[in-house]
Amino acid sequence: MSERLQKVMAHAGVASRRKAETLITTGHVKVNGKVVKELGTKVTANDEIKVDEVPISKETPVYYLLYKPRGVITAVSDDKHRKTVVDLLKEVPERIYPVGRLDYDTSGLLLLTNDGELDNHLTHPKYEVEKTYVAKVKGIVTNDDMKQLRTGIRIDGRKTASAKANVIRTNNNSSIVALTIHEGRNHQVKKMFMALNHPVEKLSRESYGFLNLDGLQPGDYRPLKPHEVEELKKMAQDRKR
Repeated sequence: MSERLQKVMAHAGVASRRKAETLITTGHVKVNGKVVKELGTKVTANDEIKVDEVPISKETPVYYLLYKPRGVITAVSDDKHRKTVVDLLKEVPERIYPVGRLDYDTSGLLLLTNDGELDNHLTHPKYEVEKTYVAKVKGIVTNDDMKQLRTGIRIDGRKTASAKANVIRTNNNSSIVALTIHEGRNHQVKKMFMALNHPVEKLSRESYGFLNLDGLQPGDYRPLKPHEVEELKKMAQDRKR
């Protein structure tokens, strides 16, 4: 039985299917000793596949929840030698990678896995996973600001989807706001507040779907429980339909 090369790579935990496609088209993948750049390439179990000269092998899928601290890169490696989220899970033997990303100066909940299919479903824009952030912003957030957050704000030439927003507290010249969105645009939360002239001073992702940070401190991580993995897969499948 033959399957598409990028699908086999994703199942092997090399990367998500979309990231695997980039590895293929940029010449990082060899099949039976030859560089392959065609995304339609089919392979079988008898083919030898190497990524940057490292043979791939099918690993047991693993799933981890990390409380990412500030000052850590959401990546597998960093050319500037900064600490990455994978460095925080050095005891995990499998080749894992983050699902989506959090900015260097943003803390909070991050998933890591070697399940490329699930990663692809959870990070694809159409699947709309709800994520709740708590932001400390400059200035006093007004009722009008909250209305705009809830109904949508134009950033990068396009209006954001409706969101849930609540002021937790205000003091002096700053506000703490909880914001729940289901989009995944680059720096979206920061840009939404910046559009309202309330620059973000501190940001944390407190939940991802039904998952939260209960019992964890920055830098802590835990494996997902079997029922949590099943719920994530079900959530992805429900949104796929």
